Amino acid sequence: MTEFPTVRVAAVQATPVILDAEASVQKAIGLIGEAAADGAELVVLPETFVPLYPSGGWGKAAASFEGFDELWERLWANSVDVPGPLVDELAAACEEHGVHCAIGVNEREVDRPGTIYNALLLIGPGGLLAKHRKLMPTHHERLFHGIGGGGDLEAVETPLGRIGGLICWENRMPLARYAVYRSGPQIWLAPTADDSDGWLASMRHVAIESGAYVVSVPQYIVRSAFPDDFPVELPDYEVFGRGGAAIIEPTEGDVIAGPLYDQEGMVIADCDLREGLHAKRWFDAVGHYSREDVLMREIRTAPEAPMRPVDQDGSSSNSSSPTTTSSPGSKPAR
Repeated sequence: MTEFPTVRVAAVQATPVILDAEASVQKAIGLIGEAAADGAELVVLPETFVPLYPSGGWGKAAASFEGFDELWERLWANSVDVPGPLVDELAAACEEHGVHCAIGVNEREVDRPGTIYNALLLIGPGGLLAKHRKLMPTHHERLFHGIGGGGDLEAVETPLGRIGGLICWENRMPLARYAVYRSGPQIWLAPTADDSDGWLASMRHVAIESGAYVVSVPQYIVRSAFPDDFPVELPDYEVFGRGGAAIIEPTEGDVIAGPLYDQEGMVIADCDLREGLHAKRWFDAVGHYSREDVLMREIRTAPEAPMRPVDQDGSSSNSSSPTTTSSPGSKPAR
């Protein structure tokens, strides 16, 4: 049965131990303990925290056939088996502290070495609760990560409420969001590498649209975090990700914790899940405001012809000549 507790959530903005999976997991375990000491019940860490995010600053060069074999080997060697021993270590930390944890990892399949996936894990005191593979890696990420299968687009029932979400720019995909909304998330996980103002605006929208608290967690990555033997040349940047961790409430999309920039740290908020219920009285994207009966039919029906101009009487014109609403001297209407 769905309940509406108040959940203390920590969005943990942290730098991984780059290309060292075991050390990154040990750092995550320490951060879980710190958040738990502050009363957090759900601890959320960034996208691909284990063992690094393939930043476009240097990762775009992987489009070449040469020069990235050593990085690929080390990335695969430090990716995570799910389930596997590193997941077990995180679960043990959750059990020790009585918390749930969400963490982004590079996931491998040890019995079929090759493709790596961008995955979000939700772990509780009893072990792994859910795994979501990023449905569509963004731009340069496709040089490193395979596409997700899509069978994991749903929230999970936990003692803290229904927890779901998407990874980074998946949150820009309306149909992916809608698929998860249908399972009724109350807390929305949004680990990311996007540190822009536009991203924060998007997360405020997702909070309103979903009726869920949004937990946005980027990495904070500086040049000094890369090991001396990092096998790829870095561009002349000092900061590869400035962070922006934030927690957003669902009624008005207000930022109630953060955003935190330019440092490691965590932002914490008490999330009263009744607020999501209140928000859905006004707007329920998959309930009284959904109109699936109309919109799903429109999505599934391929258009037979391009859109035609509509005359003032509302009929579609068969004329091939363009129409315009421009006045003399104005720019053409678009």
